Amino acid sequence: MNVIPLNKPCSQVATVLALCGLLAGGMARGQTLTNLESISNLETVDTNGVSTWNGSRPFTVVGVLLTDPGEMLDSTPDFVAWDSGAGMYQMGGQWQVFVQALPPGRGGIECWMAQNYGNLPWEPHDGSDSYSNAAWAAEVTRVSQDPGTGRKFAKGDLVAVTADGSLFYGGMQNINEEHNTNPAYDFTISLVQSGYGLPQPEVISLASVIGTNLSATGHYDLFDATRATGGEHWQGMRVRINGLTLTTTDGWTTNSDWDSRYCTATDGEGRKLPLIHPLYDLGAAPTNRFDATGVFIQESGSSSDGTFGYELFVQEITPSADATLSIATKPVITWPASLSNYQLQGADSADSPNWTAVTNIPVLVNGLNTVILEPSSPMKVYRLQRSR
Repeated sequence: MNVIPLNKPCSQVATVLALCGLLAGGMARGQTLTNLESISNLETVDTNGVSTWNGSRPFTVVGVLLTDPGEMLDSTPDFVAWDSGAGMYQMGGQWQVFVQALPPGRGGIECWMAQNYGNLPWEPHDGSDSYSNAAWAAEVTRVSQDPGTGRKFAKGDLVAVTADGSLFYGGMQNINEEHNTNPAYDFTISLVQSGYGLPQPEVISLASVIGTNLSATGHYDLFDATRATGGEHWQGMRVRINGLTLTTTDGWTTNSDWDSRYCTATDGEGRKLPLIHPLYDLGAAPTNRFDATGVFIQESGSSSDGTFGYELFVQEITPSADATLSIATKPVITWPASLSNYQLQGADSADSPNWTAVTNIPVLVNGLNTVILEPSSPMKVYRLQRSR
């Protein structure tokens, strides 16, 4: 068992937090992180995308909140009785956040709970596995604010989550109450540092996570059990996907059930990805190309096949910058800084088979990546090549 006393010098907890000076004003002095677990370890899977994690509970993860407690699911109390099956699958209020690992770790994990577990067909229907409206409201308050200070959690906070229960479903291991209202299954969230800051989104293209040919299991999703590539590489993390166009807009709305907030985006090259709208207004559905930033999640809807179902929970959209070069007489070459997944390449002619990467390090000027080159003979031509 790995026990880290938080009243020790920062150097002794550096392997846990990878940072110094975070404990002042955060978690209570003397509190411990017990059985610390890596988010990446929690999300390990086999070739079917099914969890291979076999660790013990309780465990604790440390990471950055990617979402506010109220932007993914509606936690408003709504008790619905089983009523001989009339209430089947009516979960009432639901609560969910995502936590991303600190560098050099990767991955993110979902924390989820619901009010009416007793409306699941396989659960007891005597009311013991559902919360009353008052009890549910208390549970939502408990996990939405720091127990020591009462401060409400917000995305960008650095937190420690201790889990007494977890389940694998839909391609992801998630922290939850294992459909049980017994406090022994509760998870707890404690503030380490408020306003720590959201991680910079990793810029990817649909080509990184969606293929144009069906896989052996009948899906277009790119799955890699080693998590080195494909959707697993970015699962649960904050990403930015550039150059999208909506093909459906029915789900571009707010204040509706999760299943009603889906729409579909394409990169115009035959790939499509489901987008989930948050419970706040992103503005009108974009009619032109746009970039979307949010949490890359997985919802395969299966406990036995986790090789598909990648989606983007959208938190921000911006108009796409065109992948065009601007060249002055020096020459000075510029391209939009948002296109961080593009590599500048040069060749002797536009039809050359031998394009090589330009090794000059770009400088950021007014939102543009800028490279100044010395004139060369013979003439050279340049292009942007997508790298991922």
